[in-house]
Amino acid sequence: MAMKLLLISNSTNPGEPYLGWPLPFIQDFIRRYAISKILFVPYAGVNLSNLGLDTSYDVYEQRVATVFAGLGCALESIHHFDHPVRAVEEASCVVIGGGNTFHLVAMMHRTGIMQTIRKRVQDGMPYMGWSAGANVACPTLRTTNDMPIIMPESFDCLNLIPFQINPHYLDANPAGHGGETRQQRIEEFLAINRHIKVVGLRESSLIELEGNRLTLKGHRPMRLFRFQTAPEEIEQGADLSWLLNDNAHSVG
Repeated sequence: MAMKLLLISNSTNPGEPYLGWPLPFIQDFIRRYAISKILFVPYAGVNLSNLGLDTSYDVYEQRVATVFAGLGCALESIHHFDHPVRAVEEASCVVIGGGNTFHLVAMMHRTGIMQTIRKRVQDGMPYMGWSAGANVACPTLRTTNDMPIIMPESFDCLNLIPFQINPHYLDANPAGHGGETRQQRIEEFLAINRHIKVVGLRESSLIELEGNRLTLKGHRPMRLFRFQTAPEEIEQGADLSWLLNDNAHSVG
């Protein structure tokens, strides 16, 4: 069955409401698939309160639930369930929020939901994620920007798409910064993982998979990285379906 994915680079731009810029795309996604109830995965939200993880998860759930309630969608976080795998098996849509990707992946493996979500999405359940939630749709977490605050059981992720995403991709090298740029970090990844393509997904942009069609949406172009190939700028609205083919070599 065809997958339904909405992979968002970032939740919020400075000065905007939470989930402000992607809200029209989220609303369209919800309407198209008649989604009325969402299972939320908050595990990337490590430090949203100073009272511990469960409280941070509660804060995160409330923040996201408020937005989705305005779209006519009920939301419940998976951390309330005694049997998280069963919760995924019974869900009609899964949404994974941003934060720390290492902690998110560690918890997805620890609770056993990684493979269950993958199977449900491959069977047609809609999936939405931003930042870390977009990163975990990839084969691995190895193009995250996050600090490894915990060691997951594995770096393997949902593997719903055959390429990697670098969310929040930045072109600039800040003044006075002596470290590597984002491009240089991605090129380090490609030096070791030569067969994998990496999408630099700038803020205010997203990738949507509907059926067999993969499309770049939002407000900014993306940057595509391949081993020993100059980075390629791809404009908004582009058909990216060719990226689903492991053997593809050009936009075509």
